[in-house]
Amino acid sequence: MRKDLLRMMTPRLPKNEHRRNARPNPADKSSCSSVSGVVLLDKPAGLSSNAALTRVKRFLKAKKAGHTGTLDPFATGLLPLCFGEATKFSHDLLNADKTYEAVIHLGIRTATGDTEGEIVEKQDIASVLPERVESVLRCFLGDIAQIPPMYSALKRDGKPLYAYAREGVTLARDARRVRIHALELLDMQLPFLTLRVHCGKGTYIRVLGEDIGTALGSCAHLNALRRVRVGTLDVSDACVLEHLESGVQSRAQILNPVDSLLLAHMPVTLSEELANRFLQGQRLSISKEGIAVSANASRVRVYNTADVLLGTALIRQDGVLTPERLISLSALCVGASAA
Repeated sequence: MRKDLLRMMTPRLPKNEHRRNARPNPADKSSCSSVSGVVLLDKPAGLSSNAALTRVKRFLKAKKAGHTGTLDPFATGLLPLCFGEATKFSHDLLNADKTYEAVIHLGIRTATGDTEGEIVEKQDIASVLPERVESVLRCFLGDIAQIPPMYSALKRDGKPLYAYAREGVTLARDARRVRIHALELLDMQLPFLTLRVHCGKGTYIRVLGEDIGTALGSCAHLNALRRVRVGTLDVSDACVLEHLESGVQSRAQILNPVDSLLLAHMPVTLSEELANRFLQGQRLSISKEGIAVSANASRVRVYNTADVLLGTALIRQDGVLTPERLISLSALCVGASAA
């Protein structure tokens, strides 16, 4: 019931928002055998991020694939998957802000901080006052310290923390600074709190749930977790595995342009001559070459006059456009291979 409620509360944006803002790619109509682009997947519960990536990679018959940050197996929601040339820009979303909807179960703490672990503590929630919840949540806004959970992929001496945890070993972990931009109470039916969390990179929502429980004078774990937004990408535009594997949606329908990962950066268009020089790794003087660049831009996505993405560039303080990551145009083909 709580997970159904969580799905109903997912904010909806106009469909294909990321497609409208990304530039149409002429390579979409080619017959190249490689696959480059981005798939927005609504990951189901019970499936690891790597398993989801493998299934979509097989569906697309892609050679190169990667994701932009994992979701825990018990969690659902937006999992952007990158293929071909898009993998060059997957790191951008690792550092992007994210938005989650979470159901916190007060009064019970588990070994993993979610529904996957065994119960390790129970507390009476009679002391939890509903009128205190909003004030407690405000204490978690801004920069806060979090101690990473033992059940995490962080490594110590080359070994992930979760491997130590499964062996019954608990290691000391230093607190890390993370940022909570917004924390909204969507519903309260004790012992459950439903929250929307807009946070910066590196935030563990499981730890946030546990810490909120402690601040309320109890303990807690996550009953459900759904990621609804990563950077400019929204789960309302995501596809589901069942539709892919049953043939309801074709490969061409789900494969978004590579630059859908880069919409946070302003576009720059280069003439044919400048585009060729840019692809050769040459730095370009903005004023000398008459390149139109938005004021205060420090990083841009670069196109040629045919609206083909060439890559990303950094703008130095001395007014020089410096190539950062370049697209291999011969590999940027998604048309017939995605049909």
